[in-house]
Amino acid sequence: MENKTIKPLGDRVLVKEYKTKEDKKTASGIIIPETVTADDVKMGKVLAVGAGIYTQNGVLIPMSVKVGDEVMLPAYGQGQEIKIGKEKYMLYREAELLSILVDNNQLELPLD
Repeated sequence: MENKTIKPLGDRVLVKEYKTKEDKKTASGIIIPETVTADDVKMGKVLAVGAGIYTQNGVLIPMSVKVGDEVMLPAYGQGQEIKIGKEKYMLYREAELLSILVDNNQLELPLD
């Protein structure tokens, strides 16, 4: 499978998970080590996406995520693990993803 590329079908998203190495700090300055917060959500980078999903009327609903997006992932039990060589990837349905991480200067603020 060396010369092959994974192209997800439908509303599936191929993600490479990564761990954040940040210690969290409380408002009073107490540092909470990463080991204490191990049950938090995971992060990942989108490597490939499907075209979207079709409604019963045949209308394509396009994907909200795109290649290169950083996403928050559920902590437990969702997604399909895929191993290619020594690398591990996860395949999720778009609805299983929790959010897209956006830079603060790219946020769309509501107009008053």
